[in-house]
Amino acid sequence: MATAAANSASETEAEPKAGPKADGEEDEVKAARTRRKVLSQAVAAATYKTMGPGWDQQEEGVSESDGDEYAMASSAESSPGEYEWEYDEEEEKNQLEIERLEEQLSINVYDYNCHVDLIRLLRLEGELTKVRLARQKMSEIFPLTEELWLEWLHDEISMAQDGLDREHVYDLFEKAVKDYICPNIWLEYGQYSVGGIGQKGGLEKVRSVFERALSSVGLHMTKGLALWEAYREFESAIVEAARPVAGFLSPFDREQTFDSQLEKVHSLFRRQLAIPLYDMEATFAEYEEWSEDPIPDSVIQNYNKALQQLEKYKPYEEALLQAEAPRLAEYQAYIDFEMKIGDPARIQLIFERALVENCLVPDLWIRYSQYLDRQLKVKDLVLSVHNRAVRNCPWTVALWSRYLLAMERHGVDHQVISVTFEKALNAGFIQATDYVEIWQAYLDYLRRRVDFRQDSSKELEELRAAFARALEYLKQEVEERFNESGDPSCVIMQNWARIEARLCNNMQKARELWDSIMTRGNAKYANMWLEYYNLERAHGDTQHCRKALHRAVQCTSDYPEHVCEVLLTMERTEGSLEDWDIAVQKTETRLARVNEQRLKAAEKEAALVQQEEEKAEQRKRARAEKKALKKKKKTRGPDKRGADEDDEKEWGDDEEGLWEMELLVVMEAKEGQPCTRKTVGEEV
Repeated sequence: MATAAANSASETEAEPKAGPKADGEEDEVKAARTRRKVLSQAVAAATYKTMGPGWDQQEEGVSESDGDEYAMASSAESSPGEYEWEYDEEEEKNQLEIERLEEQLSINVYDYNCHVDLIRLLRLEGELTKVRLARQKMSEIFPLTEELWLEWLHDEISMAQDGLDREHVYDLFEKAVKDYICPNIWLEYGQYSVGGIGQKGGLEKVRSVFERALSSVGLHMTKGLALWEAYREFESAIVEAARPVAGFLSPFDREQTFDSQLEKVHSLFRRQLAIPLYDMEATFAEYEEWSEDPIPDSVIQNYNKALQQLEKYKPYEEALLQAEAPRLAEYQAYIDFEMKIGDPARIQLIFERALVENCLVPDLWIRYSQYLDRQLKVKDLVLSVHNRAVRNCPWTVALWSRYLLAMERHGVDHQVISVTFEKALNAGFIQATDYVEIWQAYLDYLRRRVDFRQDSSKELEELRAAFARALEYLKQEVEERFNESGDPSCVIMQNWARIEARLCNNMQKARELWDSIMTRGNAKYANMWLEYYNLERAHGDTQHCRKALHRAVQCTSDYPEHVCEVLLTMERTEGSLEDWDIAVQKTETRLARVNEQRLKAAEKEAALVQQEEEKAEQRKRARAEKKALKKKKKTRGPDKRGADEDDEKEWGDDEEGLWEMELLVVMEAKEGQPCTRKTVGEEV
């Protein structure tokens, strides 16, 4: 069976396990036989309680506690064994490790692997209360994998003793099925609920769980079959348990009980056969054998249609079965196929299946949530997916921003949105600009809450306080961590100034904000001055416009000609002769200084270029000389060097070298043996 990929903090990522594989036929038959036996016993006990003493359960060998056996049978293989505790050095070592892990989590609560290791050790040591608390803390921060949930559920089931404990287990199942799509957990949930069938509302509870399970994973082509069969076996067990009682009932009561129960089983067969699932042929054959009446033509038509659909889906399912986890490319192709067909239920299912193994892929969460935002627009479903997205990839700011938008779109309470924003600030984004983005998203939300037709309001004061806090946060928290604020252009401050000027008619505050913007290293950029100038043109006055442009002419270093042109254009249309003369004088003086600076810079650049060219020419001559020397040496014959000769010094570099070579040749010819440069020197 496929398992969910282990979730982690931004720094750690566990490898997902292998994809789904078909169980062996022997195991399936054994599991089905166990389910049928236990279901029959559990349902028989409940039937006795609900239908009276007309049927003696004790004669059938059934006790009231047999219902609980169902849940235990479903998890017998994976239930934790009994440990014999020995207080030795190993246990002391475990205790020290537990203390270390607890201390580590007190420092960094987002350490995923630390949570897993702590739970494992606490469970090994039998610290049931502590392990329950550790699991709860982890589940509040991270979604848990199918394995972690099943282990937790099995532990709680083994400890459950009364009705209150059973309700606690039910609550745990409800949390478990929300993290990922988990057919095995739904199957466990349905099987465990059968154990409470004898309680008030127990029968309705079982049917409710199975119906929700089918809505969630009933379309799963490889794993949905087990849930359909379990549900049918449960309803069939009720039929078998009701047969002895039916003989004691009047024809009317019999029709209301036994016959209506038979129809439930028929309905499950028909619903299942209308869905493309693996091994459909066996289900159809089972229905033919079980039904006392011929199968209706409408059922056969739906079955044949489902078979045709199955053939279309098989290539994608087989691609998943053959690939190795996380199989992202195969899932993407499957998603594209389902999106073209356009069935919302199947699109949702394939996204959920893909996310089990690719829960740490932000783009997949974004695509899924975007589909839900634009197509389904179901509040509970949309918000649930957004919440799960940020729990799986808390370091991705885009997911948090989309979550805030979705909450606003669906009218979530302001306090809840604010709490979510605070969680986002503590998510541990990986770059400074991420914090700017999340602050912008939250400030946009706060701005949309304000009624600017009022001069003052609680919402307006909250917006201004949030702007001030954002600037302080970026300065104190973000800049200290990343050595940058993430907002060099002061976008947040610019937005605040626009709101004050345009919506609050408060140009004084806007000018104060722009003064602060310019003192943060932005005074040299023409576009910043022009942005401020345009704000003054729209909401200020000519005097402040002129002042802004005069400062721009003096400070701008990237495009001074542009701001000079804007100043002259303004004075040409609005200024007096004196204003025009002052503007011309300032712009000419500034441009003259700029040209002088550019000329000096150009001369310096030319000198550097000339130096580089001279160096390049020298290197070129050196290479040419070296090449000529090597060529000359080749024409005079090969070199012969002694073992102690320095490698860098070559023979033939000067006249003395040539003379030594000639002497060496004479000596070799005279003595009949090779001679080194050293011996030549000695001979000389």
